Amino acid sequence: MQIAYWCVLIAAMLPYVWVIVAKAGPAYDNRAPRAQLAQATGYRQRANWAQLNAFEAFAPFAAGVIIAQVSGAAPGWVNGLALAFIGFRMLHGICYVLDWATLRSLVWASGFACVVGLFLAAARVIV
Repeated sequence: MQIAYWCVLIAAMLPYVWVIVAKAGPAYDNRAPRAQLAQATGYRQRANWAQLNAFEAFAPFAAGVIIAQVSGAAPGWVNGLALAFIGFRMLHGICYVLDWATLRSLVWASGFACVVGLFLAAARVIV
């Protein structure tokens, strides 16, 4: 189960990867970063959106891992779903930044399926 816990930490850090992409560059204004991000365009705007989406995805994923662990779900399933979620979320951010909307939506759905899988593993629907 330790792998899944490391995945929770990685998922908590992913939004910061995307905000670094959004803010990087000489024009960054640290006095008003939110105002600047609100006016961002192009890949910087999409990186900011990826950051926001990553924050939204974190809570259900972390809850799924914890609930699966507490319920005694099969560690192999929990670890596999957690690793897959991280892979999908990393790919999701890349797709967002590169403006690959259709693939991004498919990848998002795959990551969400991993979260659902964690809850199903907790309920012993999948073994």
